[in-house]
Amino acid sequence: MTAEQVKKSLIKQLEDRGANVDHFVGLIEDYIFYYKQEKRFQSDVRKNGMTITAMSAAGHAYDKENPAIKAAALCNKQKLAILRELDLTTDTVPPPDDSGGDL
Repeated sequence: MTAEQVKKSLIKQLEDRGANVDHFVGLIEDYIFYYKQEKRFQSDVRKNGMTITAMSAAGHAYDKENPAIKAAALCNKQKLAILRELDLTTDTVPPPDDSGGDL
């Protein structure tokens, strides 16, 4: 899913609940910021792995946890907090309209 698709989905969920107001749309913008950052951090972990080589103050190489792991987790935490603030949960999101689907 792209960031634009996620944004449209969240805005539609607000509209369906009659809560499409500037404050909440601003929170969706924040959500999308964290969504994009988390994707970048996940990409970094896929590219560089769970550990990276760093240099100590004495100039010795050592392995340490990739900082992108913690950063991705923090972004995810912020996204979940925003969803809670918007009161968007699986309990509050209407099911998709399946009329006319393939049988």
